[in-house]
Amino acid sequence: MITTALAFCMVDMFDTLGTLYGACSRGNMLTEEGEVPNFEKAMLSDAIATVTGAICGTSTVTTFVESSAGVAEGARTGLAAFTTGVLFFVAMFLSPVAVLIPTCATSAALIYVGVLMMGGVADIEWHKPEVAVPSFMTIAMMPFAYNISYGIAFGLITYVFICIFTGRVKEIKPFTWVVGALFAIMFFMTH
Repeated sequence: MITTALAFCMVDMFDTLGTLYGACSRGNMLTEEGEVPNFEKAMLSDAIATVTGAICGTSTVTTFVESSAGVAEGARTGLAAFTTGVLFFVAMFLSPVAVLIPTCATSAALIYVGVLMMGGVADIEWHKPEVAVPSFMTIAMMPFAYNISYGIAFGLITYVFICIFTGRVKEIKPFTWVVGALFAIMFFMTH
């Protein structure tokens, strides 16, 4: 029971973290220090939505990386999110019609979102193995694991191992040790 709760907590937290950072990065909304503005409020609202969704019996409520497409086009105030919500409400009644649309018709939008997400790859310091290998593992494992947080977990664990085996143990921050250990425990206990 505890391992399941830990797994869900880690997955939701890092899915949201990765999505927030990606959307803010794409919309040039990061602070000068490279941080997400109002990070605590964003994480708290996601947590409240997740708990509320679970209480109501819905599927997991989460932040979607597809939001970066709207942010890249200038969505900042919440009007785009409100419009999306209204359209989803209307779509509930049109779902029999939506089934008639083939999956290949929506693939162009998904490819566009993928292209937007890959824009940040140019900022990775590919000449540094301790940065390049974990970055590659993160990027590669997201589609293979079909999970953003699993990709982050693989990248973080890879970073810890590279620092250990190259004699850079002192570069690993305490938070990185804790989160890396939690991810390793999560993988060991759930798979």
